[in-house]
Amino acid sequence: MHKSVRDIVTKKNIKKISVLTAYDYTTALLCDKSNIDIMLVGDSGGMVMLGYENTIPVTMDQMCFFTEAVSRAREKSLVVADLPFMSYQSSINNAIANSGRLIKAGADAVKLEGGRAIADTIGAIVEIGIPVMGHIGLQPQTTILSQGYRVQGKTKNSAIKLIDDAKALEEAGVFSIALEMITKEVARKITNTISVPTIGIGSGPYCDGQVLVLHDMLGLYEKIKPKFVKKYLSLSQEIVKAVSSYKKDVETGKFPSKDHCFSMDKSELEKLKKELE
Repeated sequence: MHKSVRDIVTKKNIKKISVLTAYDYTTALLCDKSNIDIMLVGDSGGMVMLGYENTIPVTMDQMCFFTEAVSRAREKSLVVADLPFMSYQSSINNAIANSGRLIKAGADAVKLEGGRAIADTIGAIVEIGIPVMGHIGLQPQTTILSQGYRVQGKTKNSAIKLIDDAKALEEAGVFSIALEMITKEVARKITNTISVPTIGIGSGPYCDGQVLVLHDMLGLYEKIKPKFVKKYLSLSQEIVKAVSSYKKDVETGKFPSKDHCFSMDKSELEKLKKELE
C-alpha cells in the first residue's frame, strides 16, 4: 500500500519529508525502492528529459505520459504531478479537467504554482476531491518571464506577501506547499505559521521536507547548476566514461567476447557444414 496524502500531512513537526522528481519507469522504480516519501512528476521533465530551455513549452500530454510511467513503477511513494503552464490559468474548469487527467494517469495529487491569485482555483480542485500541493516563491512557469531566477523574500514587503500567499493556499485546502528559492528566514516563518507541511527547494533547512530534481542530485543534468543542489553522484562523468569504453571495445573487437555470444550445438553445426558443402 503506497503512502497517502494523510501520511504526508501527519509528518509535520514529527519527521522530515523526502521528495525527488521522477519522469520515467526505471528511475521511479529506484526512487520507490529507496522509500522516498513523494515522487514529484515535475514539469522540469521538459528540460532534463526533452531538452527544452525552460518549463513553459511542456504540454498536458507530456505530463500525462511522464505520470503514467512513474505510477507504474511505484509501490510505496505518493505520486504528485505538476500541472504545466496554461493548463490551469485560463479557467477553473480547465484546471479541474486537467487535474483529472493527471489523476487518471496515475497521480495521487497535483501541484500548481501561484499564491492568493490562484487560491480559488485550488479550492475548486480540492472541492471535487483532488488533493493539491501549492507552490510559491520562485515560480518557474511565470517568475522567470519577468524576473529570471532570483531568490524570493529578501525584503520585508516580499516576505509579507509570501506569508500571505501561504496562508491563502492553506485556507484553499492544499495539503502541502513547495517553497522555491525563498530566504531561509522567510521559509522558517511560513513553516511555523501554517499547519500543512512545507517542502523546500533552495529554501533552507527549516522546511518540513526537501525536494530536488533527481537529475541534478545525481549529476546527470549539468546545463543548469543551482547553488542549492547537493550533488550526491557525478553520473554524467561515469556514463561518458562507460560509453567511451564501449566504443573502444567495439572498435578493437574486444566486445563482444565469447562470454557474450551464443553457439550452435556441435552436431547441428556439422549438419549445417555438410548441407552447405
